[in-house]
Order: sequence, then C-alpha cells, then structure tokens
Amino acid sequence: MSSCLTLKKSNCKNCYKCIRHCPVKSIRFSGNQAHIIGNECILCGQCFVVCPQNAKEITSEREKVKVFIQSGEPVYVSLAPSFIANYEGIGINGMTEALKKLGFSGVEETAVGAKIVKTEYERILREEGRDILISSCCHSVNLLVQKFFPNELEFLADVLSPMQAHAISIRQRVPGAKVVFIGPCVAKKDEAEYYGITDAVLTFEELAEWFNDEGITLSPDMDSTEKSLTRFFPTAGGILKTMAQEKGYTFLSVDGVENCIAALKDIESGKIHKCFIEMSACAGSCVGGPVMEKYHRAPVKDYAAVARYAGKEDFEVEQPEPGALRKNFIAIEHKLAYPSEFEISDILRKMGKNKPEDELNCGSCGYDTCREKAVAIFQGKAEISMCLPYLKEKAESFSDCISKNTPNGLIVLNDKLEVQQINASARKIMNIRSASDVLGDSVVRILDPEIFMRVLKTKRNTRNEKVYLAEYKKYVEQTVIYDDAYHLLVCIMRDITDEENEREHKENISRQTIEVADKVVDKQMRIVQEIASLLGETAAETKIALTKLKESISDE
Repeated sequence: MSSCLTLKKSNCKNCYKCIRHCPVKSIRFSGNQAHIIGNECILCGQCFVVCPQNAKEITSEREKVKVFIQSGEPVYVSLAPSFIANYEGIGINGMTEALKKLGFSGVEETAVGAKIVKTEYERILREEGRDILISSCCHSVNLLVQKFFPNELEFLADVLSPMQAHAISIRQRVPGAKVVFIGPCVAKKDEAEYYGITDAVLTFEELAEWFNDEGITLSPDMDSTEKSLTRFFPTAGGILKTMAQEKGYTFLSVDGVENCIAALKDIESGKIHKCFIEMSACAGSCVGGPVMEKYHRAPVKDYAAVARYAGKEDFEVEQPEPGALRKNFIAIEHKLAYPSEFEISDILRKMGKNKPEDELNCGSCGYDTCREKAVAIFQGKAEISMCLPYLKEKAESFSDCISKNTPNGLIVLNDKLEVQQINASARKIMNIRSASDVLGDSVVRILDPEIFMRVLKTKRNTRNEKVYLAEYKKYVEQTVIYDDAYHLLVCIMRDITDEENEREHKENISRQTIEVADKVVDKQMRIVQEIASLLGETAAETKIALTKLKESISDE
C-alpha cells in the first residue's frame, strides 16, 4: 500500500471523526492521534473529506510530473470525465489548451478507456455467461473485495480500469509516451503505483494549485460531440447507461462503501444470481470523489453537467484483444487476533461497562458499538480513553469526589447569579438541608449578592476576603472567581468561625489581663507613694529630735 494519504500530526488531536466515517475502521488511534492502517485501508478518502483540522493530506506528484515534462519525452494526460463537473463551463478543448501551457504534449479523456472497458464487460456477459460480475473500475471497491471479501474475488471483473486501458491505448498510438491521469480520486494513485501502467496521478486539487502557481486561467469552451457516451462513467449508474443490456441479467448500480459492503454480504450469502453490479466506493460515483466532495460537492449539479456533456454514441477506438485487458486480483491478508469473550468483557469493565445496560453504543469513539471498540482496543487500534462517556463519568466522579470531601464550601453560579452547584460543606455553613432546595434559585436567597455582582461586572476576582454572614452567625474567608470561558462564578468559602471565636476569646483574655495588670500597677504605685510619704515624715521628725538633742548638749 502506497502512502497516498499522510498525517499532519500537529493538526490531529482527539477528534475521532475520521474513525466514525471510515467504513472499514482502518484507522489506529495512538498518542492522541489517528494513524491510517495501510494494509486495511481501501483509500476511499473519507478521512480526508471529513477531517475538520485538515490533518489528512494527499501525497502530491506534481514534482514527479514536472520532471517527466522537463525530460523532453511526450507526456500525455488521461483526463477523468468528471472534470466537466469540477471545471464549470470548461470542455475538453479548454482543458487541453490550459494543460498544454503546463507543458503536456497531449490531452485525452479517460472516457476513451472507459469505452474499451465497458465493451469488454459486455463481451464477458455475452460469451462467458458469468453468474455475477462486479465492475472493477473503482480501485477502492477492488481493495474492499481483496481485503475484506476475498471469497468474492471470483465475481470481480478481471479487467483493467479505464485509466489503465486508456494509458495502454495512448502508448500504442504514441510510443514512449508518459501517461498522467488527472481526476478526483485518491485510490488511483495507489493503483498507478501498484500496477505500473499509469506513470503518475494528479488530483483536481493538485492541478488547480499548479494552474494557480503558473497564473493559468481556464477559458470557457464547451465542445459537443455525439461520440462520447462513456462520459457518463463518473456518475452513479453511468456504466449501466453505456452498456448493452444482456438478456437474462439484472443490472444494478451500487454506490457508497456501506452499500457496497451490504451488496457483497448478499453475494456472500448466495442471495444474488445473474447480475451485473456497477460498484462505486463514492456516493454518486466519481463525481462524488474525495477531492470533489471536499471542495466541490454539488451532486445534482455535477450529474447534470456530465449528462449534458455526454453524447449518445461510443467513442471510436480500437478494441484490444481480451487477453490484453486481463487484470489479476489477489487476496490481501490483514488478519488480526480476535479476543475471547472473557477478554472483551475484561476490556469493557475497564471502560466502566460492568453491565449490558452500561454499553451505550453511542458511537462517539468512532465505533458503532462498545464491543467493537473493545475488540479494537485488543487489536491495538484504539485506546480506553477514547470512550467519551467513560471519561466524562470519570471526570465527574473525580470532580464530585473533590467537591464532596473538601472542607471548603463550593458554590457555582451562572451569569444570572443562579445557583448551579453547591457542595455539602457550603450547605453546612448555611444550614441548607439539600442541594435541590437552592439549585436554580438566585444567590440572593442565601447570600448577599453584592460581592458576586462586583466580580461579574469588573471581571476581577476576590481572594480570601473575610465576611461575616450575620444570618448564619458564621465567619467565612471567601474567594470569588469568574470563569470567562464558561460564564460561571465560583465561590470558595472557608469557615473561620471557630478561628474568629478563638481569636476574640484570646483578645478578651488579653484585655482582661491588661486591665488587672493596670490595677495592680496602680495599687503598687499608691503603696509606694504612701510608704515614701511615711518615710519622709519619720525622717523629718528624727532630724528635728536630733537637732534639739545636739543643741541641748552644746548649751551645757
């Protein structure tokens, strides 16, 4: 399998959209990114079409084609008939003029090869009388049968595709020519690389970029010719419109991979006989190809454009011998181990699916059922984390656990100041019996809304603001945060009532202690003063007595 589709890793993150739309689930999810499984991929291009990040890109062969042109060898274009739907108002003459400006030697419609192929289909039904014949024009359908329905390979028409038949026809007429197919298909790149008949493949997107780089503008030029019946090939039922209806056969058209799978299962079960089945992987056939669908999806308009451009008679082209148109298809093995019932159940339990009713089968992971997802996990194609309900439940459980067990009160309000969530700690602070009593109510019912209105208006958070809730006789340390992304207010409350009461108690004790100390000091000062006063009086009296005694002694 060639690397026609590649991944731009930087753009691919946890989306699963490609897995949801991949009809054969050939995508492995690892490291938060989707990887294409080459040996399972049928190159239908749906992952390229639906990727919202444009993480899938088609490998370009523009430089390869430029080298062909620069080599001097004749380089011819085999132009898919769906071009008329992609380039409005531009016929083959206008396309030829523009393509020759790029350096191509000649331009022909792949519808020429389609005429060769449909003629061979008619011969097989007429001469070989096969029970069931499935058209092999679509390489994605061929890969689908080769990889997933190998028992039905015998019903796949062993005939070259129109692209291949046309390339051979060009080389017969222009010896040594290089042939470049241009169309809306990714799978044709792989077909060209694997079988080696076509030298290179460009998509309409690559061609448009090339025109733009060279400053080439397409000139409206609608030609008309009756000998162009196989221009119908790129439409659903287009092959049938060009074929002679062999008597005894039922002619059916099936488009879209899911419908092709259903038809192949019917064939597998033996329910279908004597049928020619035109199968196209793309809805609407080639005009609904991945490049067309992504950039130019207008199914009714596109069909009408093809129908107006197609003639009523066949192209005139020499029909090769049947042997020159043979194409052998072989089964492509891609078997993966399949888990036992016990292993599936074990994986389901790890995803939180303990009971059958837990298996939601929501498809958010990309798989239709939880069991399919479990099988993919076992095969290494998926991860448990891809289950979004499981992750949501796990995240909610984790969040609920934190909310339930935190000692802090938590209140979540919307931008209308209505209570969206309240935890047990917050209910305890405000003596609220049950969360349902306040959920959906305005916060004014339980708290002063002033702080919330201020934060909502200014978008400035408040942190660790001490508030007294008089109604509840509680002190709280309050933080209010505004979440701009979700337009929510989150209030975190820490009950500090005991701390405040303890602080006030200590302050009272300190105040009382200071008052007692002040009284003791005052009393001690008074005593000291009284003692000092008494000591002063005694000293004076003593002095007087001694003076008198001294004077009496002196008189003698």
